[in-house]
Amino acid sequence: MNLLTFLLLLLIAGVCGAVGKAIAGFSRGGFLASIGIGFIGALIGSWLAGNLGLPSILVLDIGSTAFPVVWAILGSVILVALLALVLKPRRLA
Repeated sequence: MNLLTFLLLLLIAGVCGAVGKAIAGFSRGGFLASIGIGFIGALIGSWLAGNLGLPSILVLDIGSTAFPVVWAILGSVILVALLALVLKPRRLA
């Protein structure tokens, strides 16, 4: 994996994480948090899809890595919803 491929994966994970945060309605963290949420969401979504026997939908092949966009967004929504339940709401001063 070269640097351009890695940066492209980071960008796509960030967009998927940001979409997941927007759908769930939880907006803590910036773009770096969205990247982490996108990658973890891809793991969660792919794991759920595999266990439920669901097909891969909208998989982007970047270099030698396949990134499941739909499952990353779905996993991000699940992850962000769980984070919203666990974390306390922010107080406005």
